[in-house]
Amino acid sequence: MGYARKDVEKTKLASKKFVRYQEGAERYSLGLTKFQELAKEAKAVYKIDKVALVNCEIFERYLETFRIAWGQAVRKLPIGV
Repeated sequence: MGYARKDVEKTKLASKKFVRYQEGAERYSLGLTKFQELAKEAKAVYKIDKVALVNCEIFERYLETFRIAWGQAVRKLPIGV
């Protein structure tokens, strides 16, 4: 029994420690600009010559700070704002 090429590529992508901006944006389902902003805020960006790499471990720890716990009050804006 073999594995589909798509499954192998997904596993390989999930196991990477460093990704480029485009790969990271796809991996975390974010727009490219938003991913770049968050990666920089997280201080997860490594610049090597003209290549920018994002450390996924640091980025994910930073991403967890945005978590909203169940039962926590979420501020709702009035309609029309």
